[in-house]
Amino acid sequence: MDPVLELINLVVHFHTQDGIVYAVNGVSYAAEAGKTLGIVGESGCGKSVSVLSAMRLIPEPPGKIVAGEIFYQGQDLLKLDKAGMQDIRGKEMAMIFQDPMTSFNPVLTIGHQISESSIVHFGIGQKEARQRSVELLELVGIPQAVDRFDDYPHQFSGGMRQRAMIAMALSCNPSVLIADEPTTALDVTIQAQIVDLIKDLSERFDMAIIWITHDLGVIAEIADRVVVMYAGYVVEEADVFDLFENPSHPYTLALLKSLPRVDTYSSEKLATIPGSPPDCLSLPPGCPFAPRCVYAVDQCRHENPPLDQSSFEHQIACWVDITTGRER
Repeated sequence: MDPVLELINLVVHFHTQDGIVYAVNGVSYAAEAGKTLGIVGESGCGKSVSVLSAMRLIPEPPGKIVAGEIFYQGQDLLKLDKAGMQDIRGKEMAMIFQDPMTSFNPVLTIGHQISESSIVHFGIGQKEARQRSVELLELVGIPQAVDRFDDYPHQFSGGMRQRAMIAMALSCNPSVLIADEPTTALDVTIQAQIVDLIKDLSERFDMAIIWITHDLGVIAEIADRVVVMYAGYVVEEADVFDLFENPSHPYTLALLKSLPRVDTYSSEKLATIPGSPPDCLSLPPGCPFAPRCVYAVDQCRHENPPLDQSSFEHQIACWVDITTGRER
């Protein structure tokens, strides 16, 4: 199946007073219709920057897409002008942001903000847009949607605001839905509801979902494939079951070992990853994870490994086979 959205060797820099921030360094991944691609990694690894680049929402300056290609259904988005991108953004590709309170305009009603996209992209009237927005609010589980249409963002709870944000993203039936840590600010009960809602919507509308998070528990529940990022690089990509069953990069293994387990009893403390993430202003030579890696060899400190196929549909960027401790 051809991907709906594909990033190929994307490179994004930010020019700051302190120097160039190497935020994304040759990242490639693809999202397919009806499938969920999970992107995981700690803060600052380039997860959000890569998808914001796909939406052409990187502020320029200071940001700049230095190299790479971004294809939406075969069309290179980096070659579109501003008007051409506006036709796609919101209509074909939509985004759910991390904090719905700051994503909504506090002085406009929820209904007005959900309706706006339909009016702009489809040219429908206010009455039809209102009806469609109410139906979307009902679809995402907002009770008494007709009455809540004219409420303001501060009148919604955190979970309801996130549902309204999803309704707004769905207003034009997009082919690609990007969720940028949509459950981070919510309690675990609401998180589970939002995850179930997006899974259901993906199946119902055959959308390609890109779910960005640092929570591997959510990834295990919702993703079909997983991309693991570190310091602006993709270090591992695999089917979700294969990734959890057979993590092949030291960083992925360390992340999984740091998760609390409920299926086994153990008095051992949770594992931690020593050291700190590298400064993207001055990335170290070689593999960026090498200073924190217990498997690192001399080659790791001098040469950054490419992302290579380790098995069927499983790619890693590592010089060492962590199951044997030997160099590849």
